[in-house]
Amino acid sequence: MMNSGGGVGAGSSLAFGVSSSLSSCQTCGCGEKSCEACRIPRDCSNCTSCCCNTAHQSWRHARVGNGIRVEYLSSAWMLVEVFGSIGFGAIAGSFALLAFGGDSLIELISGIAVLTGLRKDSSLSRTSEAHDKRTEQFTSLLLFALIPVIGLGAVYSYITGLKPQGSPLGIAIAVGAVIVMPYLYVQKKRIGRETRSLPLSIDAIESVTCLFMALALLGGLLAEYFLGLWWADYMATAVILGFVAREAVESYHELHEE
Repeated sequence: MMNSGGGVGAGSSLAFGVSSSLSSCQTCGCGEKSCEACRIPRDCSNCTSCCCNTAHQSWRHARVGNGIRVEYLSSAWMLVEVFGSIGFGAIAGSFALLAFGGDSLIELISGIAVLTGLRKDSSLSRTSEAHDKRTEQFTSLLLFALIPVIGLGAVYSYITGLKPQGSPLGIAIAVGAVIVMPYLYVQKKRIGRETRSLPLSIDAIESVTCLFMALALLGGLLAEYFLGLWWADYMATAVILGFVAREAVESYHELHEE
């Protein structure tokens, strides 16, 4: 915040080369275009009773709007992954695609919850903590349920001798995820850090996890389609379920730490 009588303070700040302190809030420490230094993020996490100046509030509102657009893009791509992976996986008998699609469904539900929170943030209304916790519990339950459903199905198919078929459309889905996920990760991480939005930062981690799963899926599908290594699909399934298990355990710990 600038002060007409603060010439000495301004000069000393410039002398030290910290020009950003001119626009820093004296109450919470936020810069004009950053919430990273905020000392009280829980008290003014969505600027409903913000102590910062109007320039900061306008900046934050714009950045949250960018976050909303990124989440809309993320949700749209998750829909493609869900219907594409599950549909093509069912046709080809690929449990790797089915596992990837199941995890994408869970990420879609989680992303919608993040989007709801960001929209409430943008409209300057409080997000219901009880609603957020119920969503987290539901997604955690789905993660744990996905492991035995896909895992046991894959084991049964392997024992009975079912050989998954190659899926060019499944490869296209995996390639698309490898292209889209890095962009979503970078944008969510940057906006989440700048605005001190923990849900958006956590969603960024889910995006990079999805990238790793997509790489495992792509490797398995390519080996299966071009080299005829049908068992590569089961290896990719095991890798994807490993990531899902880690997500489930982390989600469980987060719920019990609150």
